Amino acid sequence: MTTIYNNIQQAIANQEKLLAVLIDPDKFHVQNTKPFVDKVNASIATHIFVGGSEVEAELTTILVKEIKKHTQLPVVLFPGDVTQITESADALLFLSLISGRNPEYLIGKHVKAVSKLKGTQLEIIPTGYLLIENGKETAVQRVTETQPLQKSNSSHIVNTAKAGEFLGMKLIYLEAGSGAIEPVSKHIISEVKEVLNIPLIVGGGIRSTTALQNAYQAGADVVVIGTAFEEDESFFDSLKK
Repeated sequence: MTTIYNNIQQAIANQEKLLAVLIDPDKFHVQNTKPFVDKVNASIATHIFVGGSEVEAELTTILVKEIKKHTQLPVVLFPGDVTQITESADALLFLSLISGRNPEYLIGKHVKAVSKLKGTQLEIIPTGYLLIENGKETAVQRVTETQPLQKSNSSHIVNTAKAGEFLGMKLIYLEAGSGAIEPVSKHIISEVKEVLNIPLIVGGGIRSTTALQNAYQAGADVVVIGTAFEEDESFFDSLKK
C-alpha cells in the first residue's frame, strides 16, 4: 500500500519540493473552511497539516472532518497534545521534541496517545521535532517548558537531528515556531540536510516566496507555512499552480 511517507520519499527522489499549509484549530474559524481550502487547492500546496500548541478538545476532529469535505490533499495531524488526535485525518506526525529535555514531550505524551491510536487507520510517522531559536518566545516553548536550540550552535543542531535519525525517526522537523521573527537560517537547513538520510521539514517564520525558495534551496524537502496565510490569505496568490 502506498503511504503518505512513501509519497514524500518518491517526491524527493523526483526532485519535487513539497508545501504543507498548517491550520491551527485554535486560530481558525470552521465556517471559513471551504473558501480557505479552495485557495489551498488552487495553490502549489501538497499537504494540509492540522494542529497547534493549545487547542480545545474535539475542535481538531470538527475541523479535520470539514477540511476533508473540500479537498483530496492528505490531511496530516501536527498535534501539540493527545487531545488533538482524531481518526478522521490521514496521518499523524508522532512528534518527539528532541531539542528539549522534558520527558513528557520526549515519550510521556506518546505513551498516553497509544490508547487513542489503537484501532485507528492513521498512518503514524515518527518525527524528530527540533525547536530553533527565532528571536522571541514561542507557544511551543511556553507549553513544553523547554528551551529552543541556539542558532549560533549549528553543530549541536546538526548532531541533535542526526541523533533523531539514529533513534529511528522517519522525518526531522526544524521549527522556528508559530509567528517566528526569523525563519530557520539557510546555513542551518543546509548543514542538517547534509547529514540526513531521511526527509527534512522546515517551518516557522516563512512569510514570503523568497523565504520559501531560500528554504528549498538550502535543502528543505517539505516547507510548512501557517501564520503567513492566517494573517494574509492573499499570499496564496503568489503560490498558485
